[in-house]
Amino acid sequence: MGAGLPIDIARKGRPPASPLVEATLSLVQERLRERFAQSGQDWAAFRLSEAAITTADMQDVERRLLASGHRFDWSASISAQERPEIYKSRGDGGQVDESFSHPDAPQGEADADGRALAGVGDNVVRHDGDVTGIARFIRTNERVLDYLTNGVPAGIIAVIDDSGGTLTAPIIERFTGVICAGGTVRSHLGILTREYNIPCLMNAKIAGIADGDTVVIEASAAAKTTEDYQQGIDRVGRVWRIVKEEAAA
Repeated sequence: MGAGLPIDIARKGRPPASPLVEATLSLVQERLRERFAQSGQDWAAFRLSEAAITTADMQDVERRLLASGHRFDWSASISAQERPEIYKSRGDGGQVDESFSHPDAPQGEADADGRALAGVGDNVVRHDGDVTGIARFIRTNERVLDYLTNGVPAGIIAVIDDSGGTLTAPIIERFTGVICAGGTVRSHLGILTREYNIPCLMNAKIAGIADGDTVVIEASAAAKTTEDYQQGIDRVGRVWRIVKEEAAA
């Protein structure tokens, strides 16, 4: 009986949608078939009944999407698809979450403190001091789900491709800092980090940072304002990579 639902017929001949949309539709169809079979009604009567689909049904669909990782597919991949020249892997290993290098990122040799300039970004909020942590590239569903399940380790600086914040929203407050390659200080992710008082650089141009590197965000830099953007004022906070002594020797 379920196979003959009009919802199935209406989709024939249409191109596939995104993985998230296809997964959502599949789960909703599954629930509708169950309800239709249980109702004993014809489709005309069933589709107008309150029993067709409930709030609890949709909450269960969302729970199953989250558990499968489909919910984050679009946010995890869209930036790399649209701007491949910005989100290139550094090349040593080809891991999708390993690194990316902006062609305009300023870089420098390590100073006396072992800090090598690795980029700049627009500081969201000026903090009393700079922040140091371990860079983790948040690009895969698996990493987000692992952090949701097992918690975010202390001292993590999330390096994120896009400014929407969808991928990292459930765990954003647990990061020590955030570096985002897109957006402005007024983007969704900038607003989230401001609300949680998390040091953050938006529109970041970084290079030479790999997953697991120790990095420093110049959170003490002046925050970039709307007027700065309107007037074209270049006001940035820096990012440094800490060069280990054995690597520098």
